[in-house]
Amino acid sequence: MTNTKKNVAVLVGAGGIGIAIARRVAQGKHLVVTSLTQEETDRVAERLRMDGFDVTGVACDLSSRADIVAVIEHARQFGPITNVICAGGVSPSQAPIAQILRVDLYGTSVLLEEFGKVIAPGGSGVVVSSQSGHRLPALTQEQNWALAMTPTEELLDLDFLSEEAIGTTLRAYQYAKRCNVLRVQAQACEWGRRGARVFSISPGIIMTPLAFDELNGPRGEGYRKMLDLMPAKRAGTVDEMGALVAFLMGPEATFITGTDILCDGGSTAAYWYGDLQYLQENWSKS
Repeated sequence: MTNTKKNVAVLVGAGGIGIAIARRVAQGKHLVVTSLTQEETDRVAERLRMDGFDVTGVACDLSSRADIVAVIEHARQFGPITNVICAGGVSPSQAPIAQILRVDLYGTSVLLEEFGKVIAPGGSGVVVSSQSGHRLPALTQEQNWALAMTPTEELLDLDFLSEEAIGTTLRAYQYAKRCNVLRVQAQACEWGRRGARVFSISPGIIMTPLAFDELNGPRGEGYRKMLDLMPAKRAGTVDEMGALVAFLMGPEATFITGTDILCDGGSTAAYWYGDLQYLQENWSKS
């Protein structure tokens, strides 16, 4: 490490979308990359280093507050943290209910809280949520408040987040992603006290290795049908997500904070009001 301080961008969760965002916003900055294992972290960091980025890598379990704090301590060695990209998580087909809630819901909430304590003035953060959060039926005002405002260490004790109340991994994922959006709204007020912004994006089907696995797996026919019947009639690309967040983190979007951008090719619109309404019944049984 040199003595020259740079602005620092932090990527938590080095999947396709997160890396595409980092490539757009980390030029000229020190980039800290994290993934669950050090082996994967090193692989991603080396590829980015070969592409000209100034990068270091630290393994991080998003569900661990200690790991998140360690990433922050590492990043602050290089300069002020100006950009935070939270792109980590597990999907309904990858993990049981408890792990989905622990990683996607609790872990993201911890990240927003801890980075909100150190984000530099003028800085910004993004949480990569999901269209799934927009497919959860309307919650009560009390439930919305609880997801947004409950102290982080008490979130997983909420009655309506018990495994018995949730029932399926898909519903757990939907609750986690709804919580992400609500937590961003609440944290925008805290980040704003430091002169910083935070927002979320909710992608639909984006072509990543996970999406390829789904398209070629047991649920592939359903995925292909969804692509055929949604307004855009195609999947999105990680580059489109990178371009969106580069705009949101850039100088033309400084009035945007505490909001969520649904970027799903219209699939949620079709889910509620168009040709994908059949999924409401089918997926409620998943």
